[in-house]
Amino acid sequence: MEIITASAPGRVGIIGNPTDMYGGAVISVTTEERARCVLLPGDGLVIACGDSELEVATDGDLAPCDDALDIGRAIARHFGLGPHAGLRMELSTNVPVQAGMGGSASLIVAAVGALDRWFEWGMHPWKLAETARKVEYRTLGVLCGFQDQHMAVFGGLNFMDFGGKASLEQRDDEPLAVVESLAPHAPRVPLVAAHTGVQHHSGDVHKSPRERWLEGDRAVIDGYAAIADLARRGKKALLDADWKTLGALMNENHRIVADLGGSGPANEHLIEAARAAGAYGAKLAGAGGGGTILALADEQERVQAALLEAGADKLFRPKPCEGLAVVVRQP
Repeated sequence: MEIITASAPGRVGIIGNPTDMYGGAVISVTTEERARCVLLPGDGLVIACGDSELEVATDGDLAPCDDALDIGRAIARHFGLGPHAGLRMELSTNVPVQAGMGGSASLIVAAVGALDRWFEWGMHPWKLAETARKVEYRTLGVLCGFQDQHMAVFGGLNFMDFGGKASLEQRDDEPLAVVESLAPHAPRVPLVAAHTGVQHHSGDVHKSPRERWLEGDRAVIDGYAAIADLARRGKKALLDADWKTLGALMNENHRIVADLGGSGPANEHLIEAARAAGAYGAKLAGAGGGGTILALADEQERVQAALLEAGADKLFRPKPCEGLAVVVRQP
């Protein structure tokens, strides 16, 4: 009869994205915004998200409906939770949705973490991240890499290597991700994130580059290999607080992505504004086509003002925060 509350953070990719889809490497940091899942005892199965609520009467009620409850439906389908599950699942988030900040992944991670405690599965952190990614990719049908789920589980500021995972299939013989925490050794990284106000579906953004990569397009293959190398070089610059070098690497990361068609006018407008205001570097924080950009700048107030003047919908101050957190209490 316990009540379980789990939460997980959003994230922004500092450098290396989108090579988490291609066996590459990424440096990423969390945001203060979090997604939450509350599990309460019940007679059947109820899924709630915001103002929407579904009492599941048959398995057919868990079919996708393209609404706010689809993530909850996908979670229930993935774990075989039917009308007699005996719980109420309440989902909520203040991580911007479809903004390139790992919003859907953080919500799924919170739910997987809560269910892991509810059913006492005993998953280790890598298993939690891999399971959440299976929910998003296999059950929800979103084309995605591995960065978002691992950041939501581990939290903080991490260098992550996804070598051997380029197929996206999550086969049993694939290696687990290497997740190296940089937070204990890194200075405060002066970052500002800005949301363009344009929503996108990450699966749509990633589809064309993925198809080109699978077809052997050398521009995509070589470009993403170069971006993964930028992340490995960026690790040293970040730990040494060499912001000029890190900013230049971020700019090169974005140039390659933009040349491959992975950016968009709203992104470019804010990136140009940040650089003009003195940012060392600016790039996409996640998927393109809208979403969120990230700027590295000492003069953060000046850059923030420039981003707002350029039409940014909302600003964020990314920093290392706790990853998946699960709290159990009695009703």
